Amino acid sequence: MRKFLFLGVPLAGGLVALYFWGALNWDYSTGERAGWVQKFSRKGWICKTWEGELAMVTMPGAAQEKFFFTVWDVEVARQINAAMGKRVSLHYDEKVGLPTSCFGETRHWVDKVTVVQDIPLAPGITVPTTPPPSVPAPAPHDQKGTPLPAKQ
Repeated sequence: MRKFLFLGVPLAGGLVALYFWGALNWDYSTGERAGWVQKFSRKGWICKTWEGELAMVTMPGAAQEKFFFTVWDVEVARQINAAMGKRVSLHYDEKVGLPTSCFGETRHWVDKVTVVQDIPLAPGITVPTTPPPSVPAPAPHDQKGTPLPAKQ
């Protein structure tokens, strides 16, 4: 029994640690997804992670596909929050074999976000981003604040 406690328990603990190290450092896949982040929040009872939902549309009028993702880095989460409402490209690593939701609710861990400026509709056709509309100049007033009549 003593031999088991001195050899078996540390060996089992070492194997578990080696498994987690491998699962966290090995990527099943890596890639990019583009679309609009439509939901992003910090979730979890004990282990808090940022969980998001990216709406991907291949062509205008087509049904959207949802891409669920997890963010661990606070700086990346800040960048995603700042880019809400804009088209973005998310770089992710897919992790498999991690038990429990303490590592995130999804297998896709986002580690980089890039705001995409142009929306390609078809080869050679893009919708450029437009600057915000300018505010018209206020109407001229006299010293008392009364509007002056328009010149004709």
